[in-house]
Formats: sequence, C-alpha cells, structure tokens
Amino acid sequence: METYTAEPPPKMHATDNHNRLRHHQRQYVLPETTILLVVIPIVVVFLLLAISLIIALLRRVKSPKQTTGNSNKNCMFIAHSIINFDAAPDKRGCIYGGSPCSLPSATSRGVQVFTYKELESATDNFTQSNLVGKGSFATVYRGVLGDGTVSAIKLLHREGKQGERAFRSEVDLLSRLKCPYLVDLLGYCADNQHRVLVFEYMANGTLHDHLHSSDSRSQALNWGIRLRIALDSARALEFLHEHTTPSIIHRDFKSTNILLNENFRGKVTDFGLAKIGSDKLNGLISTRVLGTTGYLAPEYASTGKLTTKSDVYSYGVVLLELLTGRVPIETNRPPGEHVLVSWALPRLTNRAQVVEMVDPNLHGQFSRKDLIQVAAIAAMCVQTEADYRPLMTDVVQSLIPIVHNLSAGSASSSFRFSKRVSPRS
Repeated sequence: METYTAEPPPKMHATDNHNRLRHHQRQYVLPETTILLVVIPIVVVFLLLAISLIIALLRRVKSPKQTTGNSNKNCMFIAHSIINFDAAPDKRGCIYGGSPCSLPSATSRGVQVFTYKELESATDNFTQSNLVGKGSFATVYRGVLGDGTVSAIKLLHREGKQGERAFRSEVDLLSRLKCPYLVDLLGYCADNQHRVLVFEYMANGTLHDHLHSSDSRSQALNWGIRLRIALDSARALEFLHEHTTPSIIHRDFKSTNILLNENFRGKVTDFGLAKIGSDKLNGLISTRVLGTTGYLAPEYASTGKLTTKSDVYSYGVVLLELLTGRVPIETNRPPGEHVLVSWALPRLTNRAQVVEMVDPNLHGQFSRKDLIQVAAIAAMCVQTEADYRPLMTDVVQSLIPIVHNLSAGSASSSFRFSKRVSPRS
C-alpha cells in the first residue's frame, strides 16, 4: 500500500517577501495627484462657505433693522402700508374712511387725529398771544391739548396739490419714524379744508432765530452748545440716510428746520419736501428742484438729481452758520462775501483765516483744535463734487469725540478756555 507524505511548502526567498510587501503598500498608498484632487475641492468649498457667512453677517450688520452703534440706538423706521389719504372724511373730519373713524396702525403709536374745534380750543382760537412762529407756508401756535400736553400746532397755508402732498408726506413719514433727533408728530387734523399738524413743543424755537436774531438770543449758544446741536442734527440725517430702507432725503435741511428744546438739544423737523430715495446704488432720483436758496447742493440745483449727498451739502451750510454766525445768502456784505459757502470754503483749511471767520458772539471762547477739526468737516460737506462729500455716519463719528471731550472737560471749562482766541473784527 502506497503512502503519500505531504511535502512541506517551499521556503520563500526573502526577496519575494519584500516584493509582495511593496505590492501591498502600493495598493493602499494613493498618489500625490489623487490627494490634491480630493483636498483642493474640499478647501474651496470651505472657503466659499466662509465667504458666504461673512457676507451674510455684514448684510445683517448693515440692515436698518439692526441699527449699529450708540448714536441712533433709539431710532427705528416702522414699515407698514402707506396711509390712505384718499378716503372721504367722516363727520369727525378724519381723512380715513369708516365709522367711527378708522385709523392706520400708526395711531397705536401715539399719532392722534384731532378735529379743528379741538385745536381751536387748545390755542384759544389761535390767538396772537400763542403765536410762536410764522412762515410762508405755515403759522405755528403754542397749544395745550385736552390731556394737558403742551404742543406746537402748525396751521398749514399751502393750497392745491403741492400743499396737500406736503401734508401727506409729513403725516405718512413721521407716523412711521421714531428717533430722538426728530421732532415727534403727536397728531394731525384734516377737517374739511383745514390741514394742521401737532408736534411736541420745543421751548427754544429754531436754531436760525438764535444764530441770526438781532437780540441777545445768540449769546445763549456757546461753543459747546453749538457743537452739541451739530451732532444732534447730524445724527438725525444719519438715521434718515443710513438706518431707513430706502433712504429718506430731507431736501429742505436748514437752520430754520432745526428746533431746540429747553436744554438746547437739536431736533430736525419739516418733512413736507422729503423724498424717499431709490434703493439702487447711490440712491439717485430725479425730481423737481425744491428747497431753500443757499442750502441747495450744486448738482441738485442745476440738474434736479437728488441723493443723500444733497442733504450732506445742506448740513455743511448749517455747520458754517454755527461757526460763523452768518446766513447762507447775504447781499449787504462786501463783494465776494455774499454767498457763505464760496466765501468760507477757501478759508476753512487755513488755520489763521479760519479763526478770523468765527462768530464774534463766541468772544473767543472756543478751542482752536476743535475749531480746526470742525472746519475740516464743514469743508468736506460743502464740496462741489457730491462724491467727495462724506456719509453722515462719518460726520457723526468725527463729531462724537469732540463733543465728548467738551462734555468731559466742562468742569474745567475755565481752564480750557483760559487762553482766548481773538475773534475776527
């Protein structure tokens, strides 16, 4: 019987083992090009995600609903449907339809509808003793409402479509705007042919009256108060331009439309000519040239092209009024000094000449350093080319440290102003 003996497996040579090991390693190690093809797309995807996240965050930061900084933290633009002014008035004189008078959602935020009789009673039948201001298009009376609130009651004289349009614009805008740097609209009356606006009462009247009156009122506006008013009004325009969507262009910004409360804090009023800007780049819109001579930006006056930079120019003119005490147009001045901007602009960057420009009613009580900085801001705002003018946010941020330093140093003001600067003769 044959027996078979299993032969042991042949011994493998060391070189064979080495070759098989290298073969297995090549099976599990990817080439460098393959690694790059996998890694690069992953990196690109992560970069795109990061860029998208950054853009989203920036848009959220710039959103008008998320107002940034402390300058306008109490301001907001309340979006709601456009107020309907076309409905026939009911027996109470409301310009909205319905019985009883159906008011827009704005009324829940404090904008009331008054009858003409109620406002007659508040002003003692619009007596002259309650007259606080008179202009071409309106007369303003001091009044006490039924609940005891002291108010400024503005009786409009404008007739026709333009007057009605101005009335609608103010009610529509101010019922949706909430900002401590804008004069509050308390209510309105559209009783038959009467058009009346009711505002919060501003005890110290207009900035224009204090700067340009022949009495001693201008003495109340010292250097610190003037800069505080400049900052308050700059914050108002910043809110309108950069914290509402689309931007709101005031179009008639001037010293007459800056009112002062009992503490000489400034608030902007009169939105009868205001325009809602375009939501396109630079917000350029074409419109009729309306406003006040001396405050109109050159490009707007010549072409009717209106942007937020038109308001910036007007703000620069007001800043010059605060610095010099002069009105924008003054024909009884010597030749070359009739127009404030053209006279002041070449002097604003000259340190010696800018001191000579200062309002003599300040009696030299100002900081030369602050004066130079404020003059530089004014010079930028009244540039002929709109693109060279700053945003109102830039103006606000430039004024904040100046005003803050004045407030912080108020306790030592006598030392701060001990070295007087000689005013112009």
